[in-house]
Amino acid sequence: MNLIFKGKHCLNWCIIITTVILVVLGCIMVFSASSYSALKNYGSSTFFLTKQIVGAVLGFLCMLLFYFVDFNILKKFRFVALAVGIVFLSIVFIPGIGIESYGAKRWIGFGAFSFQASEIAKFCFVVFCAGHMAKHAENMNLFKNSVPVLLAGFFMCFLIMLEPNMSITICLGVTMIVMLLVGGIKIRHLLLLGVPILVLIPILVLIEPYRISRIVAFLDPWSSPQGEGYQLIQSLYSLGSGGLFGVGLFNSRAKYSFLPFSESDFIFSIVGEELGFVGATFVLILFLILIVSGFLIAARSNNRFGCFLATGISSIFAIQVVLNVAVVTGIVPPTGLPLPLMSAGSTSLVMFLSAIGILLNIDRQSKQSFTQKYVALSTNRV
Repeated sequence: MNLIFKGKHCLNWCIIITTVILVVLGCIMVFSASSYSALKNYGSSTFFLTKQIVGAVLGFLCMLLFYFVDFNILKKFRFVALAVGIVFLSIVFIPGIGIESYGAKRWIGFGAFSFQASEIAKFCFVVFCAGHMAKHAENMNLFKNSVPVLLAGFFMCFLIMLEPNMSITICLGVTMIVMLLVGGIKIRHLLLLGVPILVLIPILVLIEPYRISRIVAFLDPWSSPQGEGYQLIQSLYSLGSGGLFGVGLFNSRAKYSFLPFSESDFIFSIVGEELGFVGATFVLILFLILIVSGFLIAARSNNRFGCFLATGISSIFAIQVVLNVAVVTGIVPPTGLPLPLMSAGSTSLVMFLSAIGILLNIDRQSKQSFTQKYVALSTNRV
């Protein structure tokens, strides 16, 4: 699937090529989906495209940086990463720093510069979780060694819920569970934790009226076609009108103010409309290649920290892709969650490209270690 063993650096071309295609295609689709609304609201049809290209350039630079810097350094800074994540999630509530949009406080702004705190925090949590589990790898079956991960994860989820941001909360929570399972937590311990979580979920839904409205709209969007059900209906119209081969690139009709957030959370709907079933399937195959490659890197790693880190990164990719596609196709209730590498949003793009750089770093070091052991074994035989 991916291997080239030449020179000092062993590149995983499968991941690199897949990533580049997704990012380039994402920029094209962001421009297509946002050109009308950007011209109408900001006076420039390339407003979102420009921001996406800037995010892509910064992201690829970060990817290059994390490819060459030893990923093991992150283990030493696991507590710093956790602190950064918690601080960012906390200061979104400070007036003048936190930015509120559509009733949610998810962004931190300094002048013209802003970023989404939760996009950074979830990867900070993965670094902390991987570092802790690597240190206690031999005894992660003991519940006491899982407690720090659980406390950090639940506290971060609590802060994200306050924004509110249910989708990232789910993403972070499921990632935590996957990493603990890989780390060796006992199933009975996980089941004991699952009971209060299952009780808490309906309570969290009931205390926020908008969540109840979204669930009702999901069950029967046609009951409120101009209200809560509007976005899902328009998403389904967009996907359905694409047919097998689509209406053609840049020819979407949904982007003309019919489908809200068409350049971000619902970018996949525009992909389905313009590129059709074939194009949407191609995008999903690219994501599948990327996710499977990530988990294979985790499985091949001879470094426990690298294994856990690659597992966490790959889990975030998998969970976000599945949730995003499930939302736009009406499989689960609507919730705002970007499609990795493609949705408009510089923070998300930079963080995911940085994470891919870490995956490539883990893969490179695993290959080098294997090659060194092979050479040493061959030399001893001679």
